[in-house]
Amino acid sequence: MPPTMDAIPPGLLAALTLFAFVSSITPGPNNTMLLASGANFGVRRTVPHMMGVWIGFSVLIVSCGLGLGALFAAYPPLHAALKVFGGAYLLWLAWKVATAGGLGGGAAGARPMTFLEAAAFQWINPKAWTMGLGAVATYVPQGRFAAGLAAVALVFAVVNLPCIAFWAALGTAARRLLDRPRALKAFNWTMAVLLVVSLYPLAEETWRWASGLRPS
Repeated sequence: MPPTMDAIPPGLLAALTLFAFVSSITPGPNNTMLLASGANFGVRRTVPHMMGVWIGFSVLIVSCGLGLGALFAAYPPLHAALKVFGGAYLLWLAWKVATAGGLGGGAAGARPMTFLEAAAFQWINPKAWTMGLGAVATYVPQGRFAAGLAAVALVFAVVNLPCIAFWAALGTAARRLLDRPRALKAFNWTMAVLLVVSLYPLAEETWRWASGLRPS
């Protein structure tokens, strides 16, 4: 076991691993887009997208532990603005998914998300922020904070990669069922709708925040 893993008690480590798995494998913006990318472009062309999610989220977790969480706690409007911007970007991505073309390449100009695009997306992904801030607040021990933060980031790195690869592979496995234009169009619109639905918690939180600003 790496030395950093000793910073987290075995019971807490087991809970962290379970949290990392459940939060990484369940549907969300990243997994929905990876599923659609795998179906439209195949696993090989989706690898940079997967690597961007993996590296980008790992950096996000470390950043949460190094002060971004405290910054957002001190300035809630900053976090709210980031979430609104992320929600708007997700709506744009949903439209891009819905209007993707045929298998393998799609319409003119269609391409999978690049490494840098996927990595940058983690910073405006509401689910990624929820996972990162929740993991740091819940599982990083205060007594050995640096080692504990490294352990949390390592656990997520180990667990997250196979989970996101599963969703890309699942999309590729569905390609044979989507070789008809009508079937692919229905699939892409379904993925787009799921992306929009994933914004429901953000919309609800934004509504509560805006309601709190109204004069009573």
